Amino acid sequence: MSEREWGQFHSEANLAKSISIEAAELLECFQWDDNGDRERVRRELADVLTYCFLLADRLGASPEELMREKLAITRDKYPIERSRGRSTKYDQL
Repeated sequence: MSEREWGQFHSEANLAKSISIEAAELLECFQWDDNGDRERVRRELADVLTYCFLLADRLGASPEELMREKLAITRDKYPIERSRGRSTKYDQL
């Protein structure tokens, strides 16, 4: 990507917008068929992940670090004894 000089367009806001746009394109793969075209799903998922990794880099964080932090928060919000096997939102447990 550096050879194309696209980094100049990769502000945090632009990357967040791109994630949302690409996620909508991923969802579109399943709009009329829950199975979706596997190759198209893979391509759209790659786009989503690319923008996610670029945004993480722009924020100075690794994706793994961000996921571990969020999982710790989720563990606190959804105690096993109250949330196992349930899809109830944390404030309704």
